[in-house]
Amino acid sequence: QVQLVESGGGLVHTGASLRLSCAASTGTFNKYVMGWFRQAAGKEREFVAAISWSGTSSFYADSVKGRFTISRDNAKSALYLQMSNLQPEDTAIYYCAADETVTMAHIPRLYEYDYWGQGTQVTVSS
Repeated sequence: QVQLVESGGGLVHTGASLRLSCAASTGTFNKYVMGWFRQAAGKEREFVAAISWSGTSSFYADSVKGRFTISRDNAKSALYLQMSNLQPEDTAIYYCAADETVTMAHIPRLYEYDYWGQGTQVTVSS
């Protein structure tokens, strides 16, 4: 069982930056592929980014590529999402997710992830 707790959300203006964090309560954090997803009001939850267990491979949705950076610190059991040049369309609740067995081909599929945090709100005003 893995518990995930996100933090770092907030209200910012267009063009600003934010860093989200996700703390994991597991001693085997380095066995999990980790992902960030987001859900805007009235929309389905969507993939944002993911990172391999070792941190050597990362994957991004086209909408955030070049603006967001996912990283992890296995020694701290922590996942991060550095977001820059934020736009109003980035407004959403951001969730971190974890799974031991998701394959690279299925990384963007939210139903592949067994563990989810409660989410943190990011609001970008124009």
